[in-house]
Amino acid sequence: MYNTTPITGVYASALSALGIEPAAGTQAPIAALDKLCKKAFGGEKADRLLLYNPDAVALWLFQKYNEMFTDAQLASSIMLPLLSVMPSVTPVCFASMYTGLMPAEHGIRAYVKPVLRCNTIFDDLVKAGKRVALVSTSNDSISMIFLKRNIDYYIYDTVDEVNAKAMELIEKDCYDVMVVYNGNYDGIMHKFGTESEEAIAALKANLAFYCRLVGAIKQHWAQHNTLYGFMPDHGCHEIDGGCGAHGLDMEEDMNIVHLYGCNARK
Repeated sequence: MYNTTPITGVYASALSALGIEPAAGTQAPIAALDKLCKKAFGGEKADRLLLYNPDAVALWLFQKYNEMFTDAQLASSIMLPLLSVMPSVTPVCFASMYTGLMPAEHGIRAYVKPVLRCNTIFDDLVKAGKRVALVSTSNDSISMIFLKRNIDYYIYDTVDEVNAKAMELIEKDCYDVMVVYNGNYDGIMHKFGTESEEAIAALKANLAFYCRLVGAIKQHWAQHNTLYGFMPDHGCHEIDGGCGAHGLDMEEDMNIVHLYGCNARK
């Protein structure tokens, strides 16, 4: 069974949490996220977003290795099973997540990494006067398709450098919105397999880092209303030869798991 809530709703939900009007013609916000923010913030809006994007975390991984996700679930308020887009490859999926548009509308329909010319969440945030940081690894999709916006880009060679910078920026409390990308599970599962020892270690590292991010938010952003999320782009499956893959219209690739939480100001 395919999930029914589309990944395209993330765009409007993130903007709505901040009180920013989404662009016309985009996917409606995810109702559960809107309700979560209203309840957590007592009718106020968020003034901080931390959007953590680990790559290729499928819903079936959450279901099969549920205990591995326990700490991440406890650090969150809600788990949402979402539906990715086709083709289920990274640039297509993140483009849809952060534009609210289907691939035919935003224009990326294959594994290519052009700079998006359409409106994105980053354009809306800049127009609203928000300070935005994108922290990612070089040559990855999310580092390339959202270039040429008036935001700050922190692009590094390794995931460890990305994560260290993300923690530093949270502590400095100098951005309204931070987008942080980790591609280590995706890269490793392609080489060794989706459930290989190496891939599972990378997934555990992603989950542990998400918990570290939440802890830093509670410590350093205590005076803010913050919406944060664990937000992968697509799933994965194993192919002949023991390698991992994605990109097909199948439940393993299309069904993903998102976790979200709110930290209300003290």
